[in-house]
Amino acid sequence: MKSLIHANVLTDDGWKPDQAVIWRDAQIVDVCDYKNRPQGTQIVADVQGDYLVPGFIDIQVNGGGGVLFNDDPSVETIARMGAAHRQYGTTGFFPTLISDTPAKMAKAITAVNEAILAGVPGVLGIHLEGPHLNPDKRGVHDEHHFKPIGASEVDLLCSLKKGKTIVTLAPEMTTPNVISTLVGRGVIVSAGHTMASYDQAMSAFDAGLSGVTHLYNAMPQLLSRAPGLIAAALEDARIWCGVIVDGHHVDPAMLQLALRAKADGQFMLVTDAMPSVGMEDKNFKLGEREITVKDGRCVTGDGTLAGSDLDMMSAVRNATQMLGLSLRDAAQMASHNPAQFIGVAGTTGYIGQGAPADILRIGQDLKLKQIWQAGCEVF
Repeated sequence: MKSLIHANVLTDDGWKPDQAVIWRDAQIVDVCDYKNRPQGTQIVADVQGDYLVPGFIDIQVNGGGGVLFNDDPSVETIARMGAAHRQYGTTGFFPTLISDTPAKMAKAITAVNEAILAGVPGVLGIHLEGPHLNPDKRGVHDEHHFKPIGASEVDLLCSLKKGKTIVTLAPEMTTPNVISTLVGRGVIVSAGHTMASYDQAMSAFDAGLSGVTHLYNAMPQLLSRAPGLIAAALEDARIWCGVIVDGHHVDPAMLQLALRAKADGQFMLVTDAMPSVGMEDKNFKLGEREITVKDGRCVTGDGTLAGSDLDMMSAVRNATQMLGLSLRDAAQMASHNPAQFIGVAGTTGYIGQGAPADILRIGQDLKLKQIWQAGCEVF
């Protein structure tokens, strides 16, 4: 067995100081007071009072390491994306396909299946963002791919055999019955790129839709006589909201308002990351469009935001600095909360007996010092 000692460990009850985290192979077997650790464990590191938090889970990763999932949905692309984000604390992620053809979607689903079977580190499933979206809130999505959801589309969306599937759709572009069918077949359904009214949103929630993709972005503004999806999501305890905390997608004041309004606290940090993450040469192409990246902001020629240059550790740090959250709350929004959203909170997203040995060491300056994934030091 291996152990980390003198750790300040994030638990469900808050921080526990002077702890030992002990694991065998890839699984944690105990968290206990340092002095009470079992004899004979190999001390991997004395972390000298630094914070230990669970590895981050990012449910929206379009690219990284210079590659975009849409360009080449393959096992190799997925592995390269995972390696790029791993250095920033992401030990679990969903390769995300932006609206594309049915053939490209099928290829992406096959690639994720194969990646999981091959043991590519961190792959938890696939996120299909589109193509069942509202063209009025298309963002950088190619509306030529947009289409209604029929029986063949449902079968395609439900075809992943390994891992979880997240589907982002516009509730008003389909029916509650279709949403219910997808949920019944194991798909996690999220609302995004939508013009849904409050009533349409609530009908979708009742049908089993459980998430909102990048809250505030690509959806109607919050208005006094047209509350829309934003108000519905903030008041309904069934709904998990992904937020991009990069200072560009949403003004921090609006995120602080959302945090105060949603009493259940069901928020997840997401990156919506593009190929620029982990690269020195940040600019890239999205289809035929040139995307310019400057000061962390990815934009098309006309100024439309095109994903982000955000990594998860920066998102956590931004949540503490821009939103005033504690490291405990920010780290849970990047680990435990997304694990709950995708239905795996009992097996990952925490540090404790039975959890995977996906552990991050964070210094007092909120910078990553070490990363262990499946019990192996990777950073």
